[in-house]
Amino acid sequence: MVYAPVRPDPSLPPIRINLFSDTQTRPSAGMKDAMMRAELGDEQSGDDPTVNALCDRMAALLGKPAAMFLPSGTMCNQISILVHCRPGDEIMAHENAHIIANEGGGPGALAGAVVLGLRGARGMFDTTTLKAALREKRRNAPPQTLVAVEQTANAGGGSVWPLALLTDVLSAAHGDGLKTHMDGARLMNAVVAAGVTPGEMAQHCDSVWLDFTKGMGAPLGAVLCGSEAFIDQAWRWKQRLGGSLRQAGICAAACLYALDHNVERLAEDHANARDLARGLAQVPGLMVQEPETNLVFFDTSGTGLTADALAERVRREGVLVSTVGPHRVRACTHLDVDAAGMKLALQVIAETVRSANA
Repeated sequence: MVYAPVRPDPSLPPIRINLFSDTQTRPSAGMKDAMMRAELGDEQSGDDPTVNALCDRMAALLGKPAAMFLPSGTMCNQISILVHCRPGDEIMAHENAHIIANEGGGPGALAGAVVLGLRGARGMFDTTTLKAALREKRRNAPPQTLVAVEQTANAGGGSVWPLALLTDVLSAAHGDGLKTHMDGARLMNAVVAAGVTPGEMAQHCDSVWLDFTKGMGAPLGAVLCGSEAFIDQAWRWKQRLGGSLRQAGICAAACLYALDHNVERLAEDHANARDLARGLAQVPGLMVQEPETNLVFFDTSGTGLTADALAERVRREGVLVSTVGPHRVRACTHLDVDAAGMKLALQVIAETVRSANA
């Protein structure tokens, strides 16, 4: 994925419609007010009551005994890997998983672990694929210790692991003695789309986390959940990586606000994504992947434009999207873009394609 420039280009107009990512959301007035009123303490010492309230709530929500507040989802992934794995261990995940493509080689750099990429449609794999990747347990083979899944599957188009498939895969992993981990960056999107509870989605995961900086709208923060023994070990890695915080309740309050106000409304983002996809599908030359949640992927091959060229042109009109390959574009809906904004974005993209082919 091509990320936004480090510094804004002053020659470009202001961004009117930001579909680059749901990480681009800004705290609402209500969320800011909750942050300012938060009761605070020393999070590292376990004395921040707002952080403690958030962790207790998340542990109950995901059906786990314990939880820990962290600055980011990537830190949740990497700490989980560090707890579950030892140097030389092998992790199995989809070949396009975030831990492979978007975390700077963290599993190898930090845990000394290798990630074996499994193939499968829409960012998912099945039990047959998992079992085929299991190695014979012998001294000269890498120990396979962890199976990781991503909910929703970002590179798969924001696709949702069906509960039955998820249960089969994770149960098969446990059956072979492996631990299981869920990258829950957009777990609530999956929950809302599938109509199941967070606890049902996380039932067979030894570790699972939720990111609050995406569709949930918080400025930072993620909560990692697991057994008491797992979280106890995770805390040591949190110390080692500099993830321990002080008056973190000001951020945890935003996450609590998000749980109260920004979960059910994710359905609006999904509806906006479907509307955008339907509109884009009418633009000659664009091939659109039907969205399941809030991510809309489309291919520019038939327009004569590369993905970067289209992104650059629509940015000149105040619309920001991301690119994921030579011809693949991603538009991400979120709480800061309403239906009117989606209509404007569609208009700009459609006109850009037509102009390129005039």
